[in-house]
Amino acid sequence: MEQIAQLQKQINESSRIVFFGGAGVSTESGIPDFRSVDGLYHQSYQYPPETILSGSFFFQQTEEFFRFYRAKMLCLDAKPNAAHKKLAELEAAGKLTAVVTQNIDGLHQAAGSKCVYELHGSVHRNYCLKCGKFFDVKTIAESQGIPRCECGGIIKPDVVLYEESLDGATLTGATAAIAQADLLIIGGTSLAVYPAAGLVQYCRGKITVINKTPTQMDGNADLLINSPIGEIFSQISC
Repeated sequence: MEQIAQLQKQINESSRIVFFGGAGVSTESGIPDFRSVDGLYHQSYQYPPETILSGSFFFQQTEEFFRFYRAKMLCLDAKPNAAHKKLAELEAAGKLTAVVTQNIDGLHQAAGSKCVYELHGSVHRNYCLKCGKFFDVKTIAESQGIPRCECGGIIKPDVVLYEESLDGATLTGATAAIAQADLLIIGGTSLAVYPAAGLVQYCRGKITVINKTPTQMDGNADLLINSPIGEIFSQISC
């Protein structure tokens, strides 16, 4: 496949690769995305997912939030796929400097990636809103109703809900990494969620887009591949 050869050539010639990914990176691990035909936004719930996953809904209907969150956002049996593993290999080989992800599943770290900017947080970090005590994801998964700390405070997942701002330090680090990249690989994302999607505009190097469906960056890409990210990365060498 000529596109695979082109991507391999780009990787061979680059030394500061940054990967920017979204939900499509984890669908091959069995985690549903949001906007595809089978995604969460096309399923029927009492409330739309974007409403449930909002800051105001969390505080107003906390128990209903956690019912949805446990059922649909915690995919604890999922394992890293070929894309996660290849990115970790590229980092270990000194080719890739950072992964910038919109995902909250922690699969990049599970695959071995060290420099990961989690724009939307992680299900693996949870904090008491009252005293700040840390709790792991099992605490949430195994709890009933509203999970509470020993002090009585509500335990909140460290994920960025709709209406909430991105973490400043994470945003700064991700922006700097993208600005310094000689190759930005965008994969598994429709680039529809802002402000995260706006970070790609800081790239001054080459841009490759690997996604099953069109994105707003297709016209600016040096290389465009309309295929699943894991399928493509499994054919790439470090």
